[in-house]
Parts: sequence; structure tokens; C-alpha cells
Amino acid sequence: MKSIQLTAWAAIHEGKHEEFKVLAAECTRTVRERDSGTLQYDWFLNQAQTECVVRETYRDSEAVLEHIANLGTTLGAILKLGDWTFEVFGSPSPALVEASAGLSPKIYSPFQSK
Repeated sequence: MKSIQLTAWAAIHEGKHEEFKVLAAECTRTVRERDSGTLQYDWFLNQAQTECVVRETYRDSEAVLEHIANLGTTLGAILKLGDWTFEVFGSPSPALVEASAGLSPKIYSPFQSK
């Protein structure tokens, strides 16, 4: 399994909702304009707009690394606006594991699939 799926959850900090939405839009614009291996990049807010879930699918680990590089400071800024948890599904490369270590993602390796 070369593709990598990610799910990111954020509890948005009080009073940061509008700034969060602006940065999320900037992330999406960057993905559309610069990422070459992003297959899915969907943001969801709960009704109160206090929690966000991002569903992401990438061609492979290199595409995730490209995505992180492309987002640059925007990623750093949005990470400060919420309490985040990350789950990675697939077989991330050692380089991706190292690059994402600071985010403490839970990594789920393939077990069975169709």
C-alpha cells in the first residue's frame, strides 16, 4: 500500500474560529495550486464550529512530505489555533515518520484490505 491516508482532528481554541477558517482556506488554496500528489483534502466543521476534522489521502509518503513543505508557515500557524490529534493509515516512509514525529501521530499499518 503506497497511498497514505490521514485524519486530523482539532479542537479550535476559544476566539480563534475566524482566524482558523482563514488559514484553512489558505491551506486548501495552496494544496490546489502546488501539491502534485494530494488525492483528497477535505475539511469538516461541527455545527458549533468548535471542532474540525480534515480527511486527507496522498499518492505516497513523498506526496505528504511535499504537502508539508508547501504549507510551510501556514501549517505552523494553524497548528497553534487548536489542540490537534493525527492518525496516519498506511506504510509511511522513514522520512515521513521522522518529519511528522513532532505531531505525535498514531500510525496504523495495513492489516487487511480488498
